[in-house]
Amino acid sequence: MPCCLYRLALLCAVASFARAQTTLSDAVQAITHEPAVSRAHWGVSVLKLDGTPVFGLNEGNFFIPASNAKLFTTATAMALLGPDATFQTEVSAHGDRKDAATLRGDLILHGEGDANLSGRNFPWARPVPRAAGAPAPTAVDPLRCVAELADQIAATGLKHVTGDVVGDDTLFPYEPYPEDWTIDDAVWGYGAPVSALTINDNQLVLTMSPGRKAGDAIAIALLPAMQWYTLDTRDARTGEPGSGSHLDVTRMPGSRSVRIYGTIASDAAPDAEEIAIDDPAAYAAAALRQMLAARGVQVDGVARAQHRPVTRSLSFAAASRRPVLLPEEKESATVKVSAIPQNCGLPDNSCDVAAATTPVVSSDVVLAKHTSPTLGQDVMLTNKISQNLHAELLLHQLGAVYGDGSTIGGARVVSTWLIQRARVDAGDFMLYDGSGLSGHDLVTPRAITQLLRYAAMQPWGAAWKASFPVAGEDGTLRGRFANAPMKDHLFAKTGTLAAARGLSGYVDCASGQTLIFSILVDNHAPHTNDDQKAMDRIAAAIAANN
Repeated sequence: MPCCLYRLALLCAVASFARAQTTLSDAVQAITHEPAVSRAHWGVSVLKLDGTPVFGLNEGNFFIPASNAKLFTTATAMALLGPDATFQTEVSAHGDRKDAATLRGDLILHGEGDANLSGRNFPWARPVPRAAGAPAPTAVDPLRCVAELADQIAATGLKHVTGDVVGDDTLFPYEPYPEDWTIDDAVWGYGAPVSALTINDNQLVLTMSPGRKAGDAIAIALLPAMQWYTLDTRDARTGEPGSGSHLDVTRMPGSRSVRIYGTIASDAAPDAEEIAIDDPAAYAAAALRQMLAARGVQVDGVARAQHRPVTRSLSFAAASRRPVLLPEEKESATVKVSAIPQNCGLPDNSCDVAAATTPVVSSDVVLAKHTSPTLGQDVMLTNKISQNLHAELLLHQLGAVYGDGSTIGGARVVSTWLIQRARVDAGDFMLYDGSGLSGHDLVTPRAITQLLRYAAMQPWGAAWKASFPVAGEDGTLRGRFANAPMKDHLFAKTGTLAAARGLSGYVDCASGQTLIFSILVDNHAPHTNDDQKAMDRIAAAIAANN
């Protein structure tokens, strides 16, 4: 090509790029300056897959990421633990068992951090609406995995246990609530406490139904139907037809009493709420004891929990940035946490948690075991529906492999991996939990797009992207971007927390190229979703102008 033509083509390309930039910039500026959202704090970062910047707005500013924090946790888990990793829950006999029928001692239910000891089926699939007239699906048993463990124990011939059933969650220190989780979150399933022994997502479904007429008592049901909480419904009544549902549920911290109050209209549909289990390990032990009784196994003692206390000498901010020694990544590593030597990953293997340095060696006889779904399957669920507890358990699993299993231990692994492997700037993030429920979490939009770019080049990247909700199709994006051209062409993790919201992922553009983007907003007006509508329009503008 002659020199003059080459220069002309180059100038045209530069002009075209500038026009696209101006068009996208104008669109974003117009959207974010609309009166309904102009007082919010907005951040946008857009990159090409090769890392070329496309657009930025406050991309270096800090934002509360909400559930966009799950991107950091799940990516680190996919890279370091591997999509094929599984976790094994065991029940062992601790004591004297001179014959098959009697155990003079305790049964220990060992939690290995399996997030899916529940009735959930895998692989995860988008719920399909039931056709009119079709039979109702078979109800799943939330305690199915516990029942299977009880079946295995009974099959050994055991008939009598003189001691207790112990729910042992000491793989992780017992710190059920990360820093800055709010007290009202602890009531609900989305704020369920974190434990290495998790049953049914550490939550119960409380269904509240109206009586026949105004003034009648309400009907209540718990699933699983196991006695755990005392339900106080003295101040809950059936309301007049058409008055709607105005029930509320409260539980004081540490209490086993749940108060239900308010009204629900006589013609209203039942109100189903997910409420958190206050001590997951104790609940798991109680469930196993109940299952054993139903199979003719007598337990003389009680169901109780065994926890490991947290001990640390440094603040979270200081301790979470101490690096760990990372191994070489493998495309498909399989990890059994309890089989890996425990240390804190520092060059001298020193640690501020003394209990982490020596693995527990047990001669107990294993009577039953259950193997989890793969980590990749759990990441699919975690990102699709934004499951907080599962993200926290992944964080603790990382901490258990490279340290003491604590929240800080997991945060250290994530921080080290992000800085050393994904090349995210150390000053661009501060994470206090794995799910994003903590209001202390801070990230920049460019930290997220750098992570997304790095992941796109990794062997596990395609599987990780497949775990993102798909626009207009599934997960937390099922009801957004329902129409062409965005439907099925945007793959992104959502996030919502108080006055913060996020949307980050990959989008197929009008030009045919795929771009990486992160849109974060906080300090938006409360009690409105105008910021979400604006966010979706920004995503559409990114796709249309590139």
